[in-house]
Amino acid sequence: MLSRLLIKNYALIDNLDISFDKDLNIITGETGAGKSIVLGALGLILGQRAEGKYFFNQQKKCVVEGFFDVTSYSLKPFFEENDLDYDNETVLRREIALDGKSRAFINDTPVTLAVLKALGQQLIDVHSQHATLEINNANFQLLVVDVMAQHDVLLNDYKKQFQSYKKTQRQLKALQEETEKAKADQDYFQFQFDELDSANLVAGEQNDLEIELNSLTHAEEIKKNLLSANYLITGGDDDGLSKLKEALNQIQSIEKYLPETSSLSERLKSTIIEIKDIAAELESLEQATSFNENRLNEINERLSLSYALQKKHRLNNNEELIALKNELSDKLNKILFADEDLIKLEKDLSITEIDLLKKATELSLNRSKVIPVIEKNVLNTLAQVGMNNAQLKIEQINLPNKQLDVTGIDQIKFLFNANKGHQLNELNKVASGGELSRLMLSIKSLIAKKAALPTIIFDEIDTGVSGEVANSVGNIMQELAKDMQVITITHLPQMASKGQAHYFVHKLIKNDFTYTQIKKLDTEERVLEIAKMLSGENPKESALQNARELLQN
Repeated sequence: MLSRLLIKNYALIDNLDISFDKDLNIITGETGAGKSIVLGALGLILGQRAEGKYFFNQQKKCVVEGFFDVTSYSLKPFFEENDLDYDNETVLRREIALDGKSRAFINDTPVTLAVLKALGQQLIDVHSQHATLEINNANFQLLVVDVMAQHDVLLNDYKKQFQSYKKTQRQLKALQEETEKAKADQDYFQFQFDELDSANLVAGEQNDLEIELNSLTHAEEIKKNLLSANYLITGGDDDGLSKLKEALNQIQSIEKYLPETSSLSERLKSTIIEIKDIAAELESLEQATSFNENRLNEINERLSLSYALQKKHRLNNNEELIALKNELSDKLNKILFADEDLIKLEKDLSITEIDLLKKATELSLNRSKVIPVIEKNVLNTLAQVGMNNAQLKIEQINLPNKQLDVTGIDQIKFLFNANKGHQLNELNKVASGGELSRLMLSIKSLIAKKAALPTIIFDEIDTGVSGEVANSVGNIMQELAKDMQVITITHLPQMASKGQAHYFVHKLIKNDFTYTQIKKLDTEERVLEIAKMLSGENPKESALQNARELLQN
């Protein structure tokens, strides 16, 4: 329920603060007074795009705030899904800066325009003459039938299962295409796999072989240098090791005179031992080094195979080739078992389709039961609003071959004619704007009793009616307001007298500036306003008395 609307610096509005009644709210005012401005401001917090600058004062930003009592709307899941703070009194705010950029907020949390619009659609239904065209929409016509059938749980369950069904269909199609392509490539994959598998590649092997190749290629140089190094250490009286031993003897001979040399002597002993070990290892390495032409050829062949495979597949090393071999193995296995996966998916689809068809048939039966009820009630209401000869037929058409759709197996079509004896046809071909407005009012007054509709705003839905018909339209709105909040803009006194609250929109000129203002009328002010609607600007006592009678009734 819209409890309060705050508008600042918008069009002809400087500052406006309106509180609404929970039942039927009437808005009146002369043409051009600014009723559409109020609706335009409301549209901003319902997510409509700001297509221009809306400033009363060009130096200030425009702000529109709507305060909503959402206690009975079960909207907590929406707030959780969008990470918003939930409050029973929820505030929607829209700000438009001087540069035309706008920001949207829900309970002071910044949101995108899409989120604001999604919430707004669940709070307010603005019904104008333009919105009446919605009744021509097949989805809306089906929605009317489904609301009356009251099978929300079944329908939602069906829709979820249908979405899963369509997803599985897409998976099946993708797998079929993938399998067909894979089977076409199977021989090529197998050839590549066999080639890599026969190569018997080992991770890290390439690096080891390259090191060994380098050693074999330079075997003579390695052997020569190892011999030379060993000779310099142990190769005669003038070798390095002999000189170190002589140095040790010299130090040891003076230890008794200079004890500090003892530690040096020990260190030198350790050095001599280390150098002997080095010499032994040099000798061992020299003896182990030899030129092996057969091994050199083996390594070259092995590396040539690796390099050729890497070049062919545009890879860098054996590890990547091994990964490619594993990938090819997975593809071949997938091809091998693809038919089993296809059979399983097809079986799952068949089982789901049977269950969906069962649910869709139940939905269709529910719809067929309520269609006569809808026809009867809508025609009764149309008779109350002066359309005694109206005809309405709701056709329920099964999709060809029991084809499943997101809503079941049905198509719904409203056929109508306002004139007795004339052929029924689609609404957009036979109904005038005024007839569509009254038909929509009749439908919404019917479904309001079955569904928790949001606040509904009627913008001059009474166009083209007068007298007793206008009184009947007002009575219907009063009935509608028992189940939901109704706000209606009207020029008819009969309807204006029906509201629990009456607001008057008017223009005020102050300091050569035109303002739009809105005022909630008290009882006497309502009498005067309705009297003016009956007879003109200066109503006589008879008009005032008539206005009082309308209000009393």
